[in-house]
Amino acid sequence: MEEKRMITVTVDGARYSYPQGTPYRAVAADFQDRYPNDILLVNRDGKLCELHKPADRDCSLKFLTARDVPGIQTYERSAVFLMLKAFYDVVGRENVEGVCVGYSLSRSLFIRAKGGFTLDQPLLDRVERRMRELSAAALPIQKRSISTDDAIELFQEEGLFHKARLLSFRVNSHVNVYELDGFVDYFYGYMAPDTGYIRCFGLELYEDGFVLRLPTLKDPDRLGEFRPSVKVFHELQASALRAQALSASNVAELNTIISQGGATPLILAHEAMMEKKIGDIAAEIAARKEVRFVMIAGPSSSGKTTFSHRLSTQLRACGLRPHAIATDNYFVDRDKTPRDEMGNYDFEGLGAMDVEQFNTDMVRLLNGETVELPTYNFIRGKREYNGNFLTLGEGDVLVIEGIHCLNDQFTRALPRESKYRIYISCLTTLNVDDHNRIPTTDARLLRRIERDARTRGHSAQATIKMWPSVRRGEEENIFPFQDSADMVFNSALIYETAVLKPYVQPLLFGVPRDSEEYIEAKRLLKFLNYFLPIPADDIPKTSLVREFIGGGCYHV
Repeated sequence: MEEKRMITVTVDGARYSYPQGTPYRAVAADFQDRYPNDILLVNRDGKLCELHKPADRDCSLKFLTARDVPGIQTYERSAVFLMLKAFYDVVGRENVEGVCVGYSLSRSLFIRAKGGFTLDQPLLDRVERRMRELSAAALPIQKRSISTDDAIELFQEEGLFHKARLLSFRVNSHVNVYELDGFVDYFYGYMAPDTGYIRCFGLELYEDGFVLRLPTLKDPDRLGEFRPSVKVFHELQASALRAQALSASNVAELNTIISQGGATPLILAHEAMMEKKIGDIAAEIAARKEVRFVMIAGPSSSGKTTFSHRLSTQLRACGLRPHAIATDNYFVDRDKTPRDEMGNYDFEGLGAMDVEQFNTDMVRLLNGETVELPTYNFIRGKREYNGNFLTLGEGDVLVIEGIHCLNDQFTRALPRESKYRIYISCLTTLNVDDHNRIPTTDARLLRRIERDARTRGHSAQATIKMWPSVRRGEEENIFPFQDSADMVFNSALIYETAVLKPYVQPLLFGVPRDSEEYIEAKRLLKFLNYFLPIPADDIPKTSLVREFIGGGCYHV
């Protein structure tokens, strides 16, 4: 019997020998005791590999757990697969019309299911018990490549028409599908090797669906706290209904519209919906006679600046006189800026703001006094006063945009009735298909990559590198206050990823293969491959998308 050739695997600078063809899972087992959580993937010389893959060459390996972003994404995806298998087992395939994985909601996934059954907690308890049985059995999650035509036929026979339709737009001759105990599905991304890796989950009834509760990146062995923002959830619900009205709830439906020449009517219809929403907000503000401060906050790349301009236009149409104020002008001087645990300036914490001066100026304006407003010189790191005087008369309102605008500590001296608070975010409800959701953070990251390249000269690599720190700032300073808003505004546009694709794709190809950011760039490139492109020609100059691709009528 021929002896297998040995290969060299380098881990943390040390070299180890393994027979060629040894599964990465076996290699990972030798190092598992170095990690507090299960190893879910390996990074082989900058390429992510699933654990069932064989080690077939000399290489350097890094191991990823659910404390790494690709690892927690793998865990979530595998948990969804496990839930779907268990749901079909309990309810019966013939009784399921559809199970749609919607959007992230407070460290959980919101899911709808319909068919010949009553969705209640006892049913979900049975499904969860079945999930735990499957998990305890450590059944293999098998990956296999089949022809795209065979996959389309398979999913049509299974009644998963959303998947069949999605794959009809794929140019590849073959696709990878996953099988779990006879249940076959298509997923965008990597999977755990078997169900035994998926042990932390829970199912709870919520509103007109249920949630699949999952662990977090910080603590992969415990369920994240489920405290959903009711206002954000209702805005997501309303956005999903708008997408259904436009027949564009998933990428397959969007691609069908684009391929049949319907992109422009879709763009104009969605823009009209958004303009009506902004007009309704302005009308509500105008009806509250005591409101003098419109406070706008939201995470990075939500389109806050363009939204502020469009809202100001609608406020003028309602007979008000809006004045824009950027809270950035109230940064403390650079030498007083607090630093984070890494010793870097923390510009996103409340300590970076001169809260006292801001409140003093706003109260004086509210009392009818004339105030000289500051301008922050970011080069010198100091506030300057350049003769920008303002007095509030009848019908004047301030439109104030900034990270802390929903935090009562930032506006503590202002009467509650004088403030109208708006939380804005890019809450995408568009799915790849019914079982593959699109994270809202992906939509915002694509927006930011293009804007940073166009307006700041930043590479996609630089934007991806700083994205985790941006997200941490949002978790601390924005998301905790979203339910204090009077209104939640969703800035996501159904068509925007198809428009961004030609802009962002070349930038992502420019990320070096040997960089840490390459894995994320490659994931985003794979994601963009699902979309047919839309040219930007017919996008209105007032569109929120213009803030990121350029060509708008606002100075942003």
